[in-house]
Amino acid sequence: MSEKNFNDQEEIFSQVLRAGRRTYFFDVRSTRADDYYLTVTESKKFTNDDGSFHYKKHKIYLYKEDFTEFNEMLKAATDYIINEKGEEVISDRHQTDYVKEDTPNEETVGENFTDVNFEDI
Repeated sequence: MSEKNFNDQEEIFSQVLRAGRRTYFFDVRSTRADDYYLTVTESKKFTNDDGSFHYKKHKIYLYKEDFTEFNEMLKAATDYIINEKGEEVISDRHQTDYVKEDTPNEETVGENFTDVNFEDI
């Protein structure tokens, strides 16, 4: 296959979702038999100690015979999350005042500990 034909097949359809340090690519590609499939790529930007950066990528391939079940399961999982936790983002990264429920805070630190005098041991 020539380089031109290969590139033409790779650029059938593409969408990009930028989400903070992550970028998601939804690309329609062609099989050798000229059928289509979907690749979803997550690309995450990392900064090195010297200030340079690199990307880590994860990719899944999704073929037409799996679209229906994949869509159903994705919808069920996302609906579950929204129904259980709502649409508001809850995380220490997005909320500066976020405190994990099972993490001791200033009010509860003394409740779970006993003073020990090591001279008594």
